[in-house]
Amino acid sequence: MKTVFVTVGTTSFDELIEAITSSAAVEILKARGYERLVLQVGRGTVFPSPESCAQINLETFRYKDSIAEDIRNAHLIISHAGAGSCLEALGAGKPLLVVVNDKLMNNHQLELPNSCTLIPIYCTAHAAL
Repeated sequence: MKTVFVTVGTTSFDELIEAITSSAAVEILKARGYERLVLQVGRGTVFPSPESCAQINLETFRYKDSIAEDIRNAHLIISHAGAGSCLEALGAGKPLLVVVNDKLMNNHQLELPNSCTLIPIYCTAHAAL
């Protein structure tokens, strides 16, 4: 099953989770052949249930000891710009879309994508996505 894995690391990034589970985003994913959406939501207050996103198979969790299996099973990874998440996805050779959470610590998440060949997508609010 063609899968998108979204990770926010150990922090919260509710805007990303809200945006990727919006009807418009799910329609785009479905149009590109994705059937499953796996969300690692960290400390966020948004915790979508499968019923809230019935158009796609949805799995949501806060943390796991390892996300290696989720990365291995994903066809696309959407990640915050945390070093661990990005390096793990790139190390697995998976397509990676980085979304910078610029609400964190003086926008430190720009440092990694700016020093690599990654092209970040900036997000400050749900409407920006």
